Amino acid sequence: MWEYTNTVIDHFTNPRNMGEIEDANAVGEVGSLACGDALKLFLKIDPGSKKIVDAKFKTFGCASAIASASALTEMVKGKSLEDALKISNEDIARFLGGLPEQKMHCSVMGKEALDAAVANFKGDATKEHEEEAVICKCFWVSEKKIREVISANRLTTVEQVTNYTKAGGGCGGCIPDIQRILADVAHEKRVEGKTETPKMTNLKRIQLIAQTIEKDVAPMLRADGGDIELIDIDGTIVKVRLRGACSHCSGAKASLQHLVQDTLRRLVSNDIVVVEEA
Repeated sequence: MWEYTNTVIDHFTNPRNMGEIEDANAVGEVGSLACGDALKLFLKIDPGSKKIVDAKFKTFGCASAIASASALTEMVKGKSLEDALKISNEDIARFLGGLPEQKMHCSVMGKEALDAAVANFKGDATKEHEEEAVICKCFWVSEKKIREVISANRLTTVEQVTNYTKAGGGCGGCIPDIQRILADVAHEKRVEGKTETPKMTNLKRIQLIAQTIEKDVAPMLRADGGDIELIDIDGTIVKVRLRGACSHCSGAKASLQHLVQDTLRRLVSNDIVVVEEA
């Protein structure tokens, strides 16, 4: 059984602002009943002052989902749109005195609904989400969402991504892609601000391959009980050996292709081929 704070229990058993605003001029709807959680946020915004004068919600989900939506409506009422948009999913969790790590996706859903409602008010809502690459088809989570949540919450493991987005919590087929995205985001943070690409020599290529495996690939595998060893580099052929949990897991080949090889092709050279040494 989850351990909830008294504030979470209070907002679950006595939710504030539940219902619908008939003349709402901002509506944000996120989640899916088919995936287990859904939230519809209604806002009444004063067109002149751009302040949120009322907020209500309808939700389908667990205690954390109801509490997060209730807390969100209390947090946004009276705020300007500018200040409301500064509210993060972490702010929602803090307002509730914290949420179980496995339920953080409920606070993320609240933040998404707020952003969607404000976009609806501004006339910015589009069908862009329908064209996004879906990574987790069990819970219909896009790559864009995963990247945004990783960056906003400084996530470093697949388990954390699952807790915050539910991606990876179904069949597990998307885990290699989640690992790839984690490695990609981590690399982007390290190279942020750099504008020049160093000249690539054979020695530099070898050094960069070894560095990328150690700094971008290995941490993702180690976080899930696995590891990787660089055996040899022969031109564009990179020979590695998976260790730990990765050495015998069903997704080992997928990890080699989607995490190791794709990462090296993206960060070093697009002609690299990764092979596993026995």
